[in-house]
This record gives sequence, structure tokens and C-alpha cells, in this order.
Amino acid sequence: MDPQTRELRWQQTLLITLRFLIGWHLLYEGLHKLIHPEWSSIGFLAESQWIFSGIADRIVSNPGLLNVVDAMNTWGLIAIGLGLILGLFTRTASLAGAFLLLLYYLFNPPFIGMGLVGPAEGNYLMVNKNLIEAVMLLYLAVSPKSIRFGLDSLLSKKPIKP
Repeated sequence: MDPQTRELRWQQTLLITLRFLIGWHLLYEGLHKLIHPEWSSIGFLAESQWIFSGIADRIVSNPGLLNVVDAMNTWGLIAIGLGLILGLFTRTASLAGAFLLLLYYLFNPPFIGMGLVGPAEGNYLMVNKNLIEAVMLLYLAVSPKSIRFGLDSLLSKKPIKP
């Protein structure tokens, strides 16, 4: 096998691995929310301090709307995660996942003076895992190599070249 083909295969393998890992993360987050009925986005939304803080306040103050947002968040994470893991509607799942993660980022960005009140999993300045995963999902959405392995390849009418 020539070096260029080997490099392309490694790139493809790493993209598929990345798609699977982000998919697993999102699927697990959604399943965790589903299994724990006491979970709500109210804590996350109540801490919003940036451009979407007004929207967050309206959601938090309306229990019916909060329930809809919680359900959409839970089932959205599950659907996006499954799509990425199975390689089914990969571009749509990648774009939807990037959109959702960018919303998380914009509701609570890691800017100076905007620290979360609750427990955090690390210390961030401008860049956090939501932003990194969102950018990677955008890359997966535009990369034809990311759909080579999965159900999308079975549904594709034209073969994908390496």
C-alpha cells in the first residue's frame, strides 16, 4: 500500500473514531437524563449570564416550557448520539449536534467573570469541551470520509472514494 493511501486510511479511521466517541458522549448524556427523571436544565439555565440569559430566564420561569426544553434536550442528545454512532444521517446528526453544543456554549460561555456557580469539571478560558466538540462535529459534517463506515454508506447511491 502506498504512503498516501495509508495516510488516507488513518485519517478515515480517526474521523470515524472521533464520530463514534462524540456520539457516545452525547448518547450517554441523553440516556443519563432520561434515566434520572429528577434531572432538569433549570440549574444550567438559571446560571446563564450572556446573550441568551433573557431566553433562559423565560424558560426557567415557565414550567411547561421548561419541560418541553428538557424533553427536547434529552431526546435530541439521544437521537444525535445514535446517529453518530450508527453512522446514520451523519451530516444531519453532526450539524444538529454542533448546533446544540453551540447553544450550550452561548448560554454559559467560559468567559472571565462568568464562572458557573455549581460544580465544574475543569477550568476554562474561552474554549471548553462544548466548543471543541461543536467544531469537530462541523468538520465531520463536511468530511465525506466520516460517513464511509456506517449505515449512511449502505444508503448512499454513489460510492465514496478514499
